[in-house]
Amino acid sequence: MSLKAQKTAVVLVNLGTPDQPTPEAVRRYLKEFLWDRRVIEGRGPRRWLWWLVLNGIILRLRPRKVAKLYASIWDQDSPMRKILNQQVADLQLALQQRFPGHSPDVFAAMTYGQPGLDHCLKELHRAGYRRVLVMPLYPQYSATSTAPIYDKVARFQQEQREVLDIRVLRDYHDHPLYIEALAESVQRAWQADSPGQKLLLSFHGIPKAYADKGDPYPQQCLHTADLLAAKLGLNSDQYQATFQSRFGPAEWVKPYTDETLAGYPGTGVKSVDVISPAFSADCLETLEEIAVENRDVFMEKGGEQYRYIPALNADPAHIRLLAHLVEEQAGHWLKSEELDHG
Repeated sequence: MSLKAQKTAVVLVNLGTPDQPTPEAVRRYLKEFLWDRRVIEGRGPRRWLWWLVLNGIILRLRPRKVAKLYASIWDQDSPMRKILNQQVADLQLALQQRFPGHSPDVFAAMTYGQPGLDHCLKELHRAGYRRVLVMPLYPQYSATSTAPIYDKVARFQQEQREVLDIRVLRDYHDHPLYIEALAESVQRAWQADSPGQKLLLSFHGIPKAYADKGDPYPQQCLHTADLLAAKLGLNSDQYQATFQSRFGPAEWVKPYTDETLAGYPGTGVKSVDVISPAFSADCLETLEEIAVENRDVFMEKGGEQYRYIPALNADPAHIRLLAHLVEEQAGHWLKSEELDHG
């Protein structure tokens, strides 16, 4: 990574992706991801039981299947990583225009896989950065996604004699510019073709037990859905929030996306628009699970029109939101740099 010795850095962080669409690369990625205590909770004997299941079953059987799914959406690189790099480039340009002469430098990082957040922070420290705004690209907070970033930052700081001034963005699930960006993406789809009978907002799920212990994620998702619906002028019959991507035998937060879509045609809902507001970049869970698998579920049950509305990706409205978040979170740093330059 090419670094310049400036004072402030912004790090955009997404979850992660394999290096290649191969079983070996997927196995490395899944091992790092699924061994995180935030992702799969459990201590003592339960932790060792999970180690046996993960290494004895999941990492032996799942990588080959998942690699094929990644291969179906791979275009020279992972979509998530390509989009993250584009988001970084576009945000850098937006910040240069907003803070001419003293804009922060923007970098990409992943919680799991490459480019790793651990390595990024070490490189920033080595290059002389002392103020770092870490921006998880998760609009809704969850202990399974956002909290691991806090953990990595804390472990990094523990290793430093001179700790960095690091701020982590917690969430932005109800930010007006986030809701506005989502609404614009839906309205563009509706302008291109008439709206479906139902707008389905499919969020990544978490185990119900995590929500029962106090994870605010499901409630933040529902709040996002209600705010977007209000922005679009929808009544309660015109939209629904559901949860996708469940894993393992345990109960996850409901309603489930696939089951909901399977039930729609029987109730007379034959056309549906689907958006996944929790995903800041299109990835396996949107391009394959939502756009392909769940479309097949809906159509096989008698659906007639299914439209997936892409994630915000590097949409200009999304970049405006990110630039505004930088100003909100690190504006005092940038003002002090402006005075220094003046």
